[in-house]
Amino acid sequence: MEWTYEDVAKMIDHSLLKPTMTVKDLEDGCKIAVDYDVASVCIMPFYLKRCAEILEGSTVKPSTTIGFPHGGHTTAIKVAEAKQALADGGEELDMVVNISKVLSGDWSYVVDEIQAITDVTHAAGQKIKVIFENCYLEKSHIIQLCEICAEIGCDWVKTSTGYGTGGATMEDLELMVKHSPAPMEVKAAGGVRDLDTLLQVRALGVTRSGASATKVMLDEAKKRLGIA
Repeated sequence: MEWTYEDVAKMIDHSLLKPTMTVKDLEDGCKIAVDYDVASVCIMPFYLKRCAEILEGSTVKPSTTIGFPHGGHTTAIKVAEAKQALADGGEELDMVVNISKVLSGDWSYVVDEIQAITDVTHAAGQKIKVIFENCYLEKSHIIQLCEICAEIGCDWVKTSTGYGTGGATMEDLELMVKHSPAPMEVKAAGGVRDLDTLLQVRALGVTRSGASATKVMLDEAKKRLGIA
């Protein structure tokens, strides 16, 4: 499959979520994202407003997390987080489902929560990615979550936070792509650390990938394409 630099750069959500990152790390990370013209920066919520300022005028979108990383916040808190993120300039929100409720089979709770946060996000004209944390789920859970998110009208479904016991697998990504009707898309997170893996998930139909190894991957892309 042929690809351009833009094809791969605009798949990447540059991840700045490690709790030990300093303000300098966050500032430098935002600048890397602009320099490499990626899709978005997914940053810790407290720094989203500043991130949006840095990204202003670029084609890189400011994004952040909701209910991260375990999904166990109350729905009211997740909604409040979403409203704050949108006020701070967030254009894409990555929300973690309530994993306990999924595993308990309380689907009405799961539906209501995803709906509430999607409604707030879409009312502001922005987009939502719903994180499943597949490492804790059965295939049946993943399929049902895809179906729920498609029915609600979520923009992406996402494999993982990157902070569970495992990240994106090709098997799970194939399953999610199969059960994600357009216009809903699929995002991989956790384990995409080199260009070949990024191209592999792209070939499956994945349109976004969380990455902290952005510079390494895109330097390799430039090298292969002969871009100085």
